[in-house]
Amino acid sequence: MTWVQWVAVAALVLAVAGVVIGAIAWHGVRTRTPSFASEGHEPDGSRTGPPAVVVNPSKAVDVDELRRLIEQSAAEAGLGNPMWFETTVEDPGLGQARKALEQGASVVVAAGGDGTMRAVAEALAGTEVPMGIVPLGTGNLLARNLDVAIGSLRETVATALTGRDRAMDLGWLRTEPLSAEDEEKVRGRADASTARSAERTESGEAADARDLDSAVPGYGMDEVPVPTTDPDKEHVFLVIGGLGFDAAMVSGADDELKAKLGWLAYFVAGVQHLTGRKIHATAELGESGPSEPFSARTILFANCGRLPGGVVLFPDAQLDDGWLDIAVLDTKGGLIGWADLLRKVTLQGLGVRKDRMPYTTGSIEFRRAGSVVVRTEEPEHVQVDGDLVGYATTIHARVEKSGLVVRTP
Repeated sequence: MTWVQWVAVAALVLAVAGVVIGAIAWHGVRTRTPSFASEGHEPDGSRTGPPAVVVNPSKAVDVDELRRLIEQSAAEAGLGNPMWFETTVEDPGLGQARKALEQGASVVVAAGGDGTMRAVAEALAGTEVPMGIVPLGTGNLLARNLDVAIGSLRETVATALTGRDRAMDLGWLRTEPLSAEDEEKVRGRADASTARSAERTESGEAADARDLDSAVPGYGMDEVPVPTTDPDKEHVFLVIGGLGFDAAMVSGADDELKAKLGWLAYFVAGVQHLTGRKIHATAELGESGPSEPFSARTILFANCGRLPGGVVLFPDAQLDDGWLDIAVLDTKGGLIGWADLLRKVTLQGLGVRKDRMPYTTGSIEFRRAGSVVVRTEEPEHVQVDGDLVGYATTIHARVEKSGLVVRTP
């Protein structure tokens, strides 16, 4: 074999070894990369009403048993009898959370997947009313970054009702409408039918997004782009938004497989897109001008950095630092490039930032900004916390510092 081939094989071996090492060193990684930079958040104290629960009944959970557990835990903590709201296909949580606020809830507990968390967080943004979380979904991305005990329902309920209040940042993403020419390009794609409506989340129909005084009209799509009833749409994300491979993987994840394998279903979907085309784009960070054109497999905007499986994709990202952590990931050389990229991700999560390999086929470029605009040559899949937004060629993302109060262990 040539020296390049030997290096490629070595990269693959190191990638596998890195995953094993990463699992062993997970507790050490969490210690070095805390989710929060600040010590805490002073409770508002102005609301003395009962807790409220917004639950997604479509999740694989005994709703009646969950309700009994929450009511029992609330009684033991000396709280009022919880108000109870269930999400629907028409409203995945935003309307219910707003009703809870109107009725004086002292905390609103989101019980469901990341889509439910997003909908409730949108309602609570800027209110100082804390959001508790009971993770019942596939990825449970926010719960992992908050160190919530995913495996113990009783413990997560206790944290949601009586945990420590912390202020966290919110990410917001919006897209500009596709041109007629780009709409035609999407119609001709083999994966066009996988672009579920921008109005949909994993828990049903998405809630109305925040209105922007100066927003550029957004769009939704089912099989092809169509105008939405709310053109000024901005999507909240709590963990990560992205485009390219990342979003295509989300779009390709089979619902039945997710029910059987959990978050590993996304890995299976990702394998199908490893040989997909690259993104060709420019980026504007903050007030800077557009960058030189670059190519990438995926572009990510992160509020925090932990993913399922013990992967720390953004080792410096914290939930309350007021920054978006932006990553541009690229590969070359087919599967060998992806293996090399996995090696780099694993090593960075372990605190090894400087790669000493003489030849690499995967790359990660990190940047930070309060806002970013990405413009792509071709329409790309876009997602927020695992929910598809649709296709876009212009994507705006920004961070809202301390936009939400959450309950943590």
